[in-house]
Amino acid sequence: MIKDYLRAGYPAICLLTQEPHRAETVLPCEGWSFTAWDCLQGFRTAENGKLLDEVRDPVEAIHWLSTQQDSVLLAHNLHLFLEIPEVIQAVQNGVVRWKSIGCCLVMVCPTLQLRPEIEKLFHIIAMPLPGESDLFSMQQDLAKGVSLQDTEGNALPVEADTHTARAAKGLTEFEAETAFALSLVKKGRFDQHVITEVKAQMIKKSGLMEFWEPADISRVGGLGTLKAYIRNRATAFLPGNEHLPKPKGVMLVGIPGTGKSLASKATASILGWPLIRLDISALKNSLVGESERRMRQATGIIEAFGEAVVWVDEIEKSLAGSQSSGQTDSGVTASMLGHLLTWMQETTAPILMMATANSVGMLPPELLRAGRFDAVFFVDLPGSGERLEIIRIMNEKYEAAIPEEMAARLDGFTGAEIEQIAKDSLFDGLDAAMSAIVPLSRTMREEIQSLREWARTRARPANTPEDQITEQRKIRSI
Repeated sequence: MIKDYLRAGYPAICLLTQEPHRAETVLPCEGWSFTAWDCLQGFRTAENGKLLDEVRDPVEAIHWLSTQQDSVLLAHNLHLFLEIPEVIQAVQNGVVRWKSIGCCLVMVCPTLQLRPEIEKLFHIIAMPLPGESDLFSMQQDLAKGVSLQDTEGNALPVEADTHTARAAKGLTEFEAETAFALSLVKKGRFDQHVITEVKAQMIKKSGLMEFWEPADISRVGGLGTLKAYIRNRATAFLPGNEHLPKPKGVMLVGIPGTGKSLASKATASILGWPLIRLDISALKNSLVGESERRMRQATGIIEAFGEAVVWVDEIEKSLAGSQSSGQTDSGVTASMLGHLLTWMQETTAPILMMATANSVGMLPPELLRAGRFDAVFFVDLPGSGERLEIIRIMNEKYEAAIPEEMAARLDGFTGAEIEQIAKDSLFDGLDAAMSAIVPLSRTMREEIQSLREWARTRARPANTPEDQITEQRKIRSI
């Protein structure tokens, strides 16, 4: 990955990586000698780690490169010394010399922190993480050195698995190796769930997002059209279907309490993927440029994580201010939205964004533009058949005793309101629980009607059609 730059005479390169030791094994190429340096050990050969000289001063290390020929110096964490004037001057003095003698200074660091005095001298390269084939080979090597036995003492073979190798994409070589080892210890095989648990550390360490447990799809009443859409599109992510277009985002717009958030969480269980909650409001920071940087960092982590459902709840509240011409937050929200939309459109990672919204009037027009989301669904009040399904789910969940015949009386109630009735009925009785709730269909009648008018020509219906529910009942009765 570096040979072309060396042949072109690049004298200074900044290598962005979280794997400094792996860099020493993948970078060396024919025609140049590679030497590694750090401020604790000094010089050592990159190929075998043999200690050459205990020079720990960064300025002396930089000067050393000027005495060599066709050499590459891998300077680990040199960016930590860039506040020292002598280090900056040594780099400036050295680049002309290095170019003439075929040498190159490679600064190995995890983040880009170049001083303006030398930023034009360095070429930036990001070292890719291990690919699927590398991870599969790592599994094969681990499997050879592991001896597992069953309860009777018989040897159990351990085989590498392409599915778990694919699930480990986004991890460093060190993280993947420890995840595979943990999987063998806990399960006796390479297990995807263990790999996902280890990958969850990426989300937790960032402090920018939350890792959530996916909801059981059987706990979602109704919304048959939406469920069918997700199940059909899920086939695009299966091996062998690389030719199919991958959905990138689904927007759920509707009345509060109708199950939009629950359906978003259940989408992860349909796909068999982990669920990441992205709170755009929590990414905002008072420092200039920090909010945009945190958004870029969050999307970068999500892309590295791969195979995940990203849930953005009530997105219209998070993006409040994006249409204010910068009067509310100096255009920060608009800038964050712009990056998010561009990332959604351009990313090739297997990611599905699930966004929910209660008020379409607060949504930025560019968010609903064709092509941003693969589909926009309207989640309406549950129909009679859906209410019956919700009653059955709530009775089972809370051990309540709402008669199924009450589905007709609950016309106009949302799923959340039916759930509250089920919970209150355990303490106050069914009649008292019903009389205590005034459904949104009465208090927000005008807003709901306006939302329905908007959705009639701008969104797909998410609810299960009544004729489909009737047909399902006939099949069950047979």
